[in-house]
Amino acid sequence: MNQLLKRGVFFVLALLISPLTISYVLMTLVLNKDALISSYSQALSLLPGKLGSYLRSGFYRFVFTHCSSDAVISFGTLFSQQDTSIEEGVYIGPQCNIGKCSIGKNTLLGSGVHIMSGKGQHNFSDPSKPIKDQGGVFKKVCVGENCWIGNSALIMANVGDGSVIAAGAVVIDDVPKRTIVGGNPARVIGTRE
Repeated sequence: MNQLLKRGVFFVLALLISPLTISYVLMTLVLNKDALISSYSQALSLLPGKLGSYLRSGFYRFVFTHCSSDAVISFGTLFSQQDTSIEEGVYIGPQCNIGKCSIGKNTLLGSGVHIMSGKGQHNFSDPSKPIKDQGGVFKKVCVGENCWIGNSALIMANVGDGSVIAAGAVVIDDVPKRTIVGGNPARVIGTRE
């Protein structure tokens, strides 16, 4: 019964946010999806409380590659790429900044976590050209299932299932399954075996 009631609430809130969802879909016919996601997420990030979280999930459910209806997306969280997947049971803390990524089931992100679209977003190898004109490559970063990413961590590489990333860690290389990392750059400090 409880599950049925939750689904009903998610459905009602998805209907409530549907004018915004429809306007997004129509605007993608003429504008870049990623630029639109960035703009819409800035507006949606300001909706406070649980209601704001449910409305954000209701919107992202229809515009991302995938977003579970029970995902908690907290106040102030910004998204910059449409190619984002958020699985069931995911909690994203306040003030996060999420790029092109996939977040596995039951993963928790603390406050202020940044998941960037890989570590090659900006080229700077040619000193004769401005950095802004050198381009870069966006790569989809995968965060596995049942992970914990501590406050203010910066993630630029894949994180294996069951891993723990310490607060403030800077992850520039892939993290194996069930590994605990911390520091800048992040190094293995333990395992969860």
